[in-house]
Amino acid sequence: MRGHGALQLGGLVLILPPLAAIPGGTITLRDARSGTAREVVLEPFLLGRTQLTQAQWHLVTADGGSPPSAVGLPAHPVTWFQAVKFCNAASQRAGLAPAYRIDGRSVDWDVASDGFRLPTEAEWEWAARAGSTGPVYGELAQIAWTAADSVAGPKPVGLKHANGFGLFDMIGNVWEWCWDYADTARYGDYRSLRGGGWDDPQWSARASVRRGSAPDAVLEDVGFRVARGPVGLPGAGAAQGWSAAADRERAAVKGPRPVGWTPLRGL
Repeated sequence: MRGHGALQLGGLVLILPPLAAIPGGTITLRDARSGTAREVVLEPFLLGRTQLTQAQWHLVTADGGSPPSAVGLPAHPVTWFQAVKFCNAASQRAGLAPAYRIDGRSVDWDVASDGFRLPTEAEWEWAARAGSTGPVYGELAQIAWTAADSVAGPKPVGLKHANGFGLFDMIGNVWEWCWDYADTARYGDYRSLRGGGWDDPQWSARASVRRGSAPDAVLEDVGFRVARGPVGLPGAGAAQGWSAAADRERAAVKGPRPVGWTPLRGL
């Protein structure tokens, strides 16, 4: 893989969050809503040591606004669509093949791309646990900004202790978008969020907790971190615990559906 997040911008070098090399391995993902569990075998990949910051967002998007005054704060609120567009913009500026093909609300992931992207849920949880087996990778007060800290918003990244892979704020501070759909049978095009935020109680600050929201939802406690790494063959519709076929199969609800379910159509 080329580089570790260095972008050449017309003579200026922009450093995205340094990327940690995450080893491959096997993780068991559990879904409390469906009462199911599945084993996922992961290829090695790269993941930002911190959540993307407002300053890094500003430099890549070059939206003409004033640079952020609070250096180090995570970029927030960020929609899922904004996150994938940012990843493509960062890839293009770094001379990498963009990971996503975006057509309106339709987004396809090229799993063979070396460009910046969002992690899958399996990648995120494997990276968050870093070999630990409990709900958190350390004493919560030392690793995460949560409601117990009584803060009014996110804090600068990297102030708490890192996990075993050298990743900061995997729990708390801001929720992080992942690539996967939350549940194509129940929640339409909602995408998955992981990690918890600064106002979440202790029970919600766990490596396994998941939440979903609309890809265009503007949520004050939501940001993301970038991943990189080709993890499949060109044209493959599955990688790192995600499968387009599984998304379609789950969305194909047959017969009467429970009240409130909104299966995703057109996959």
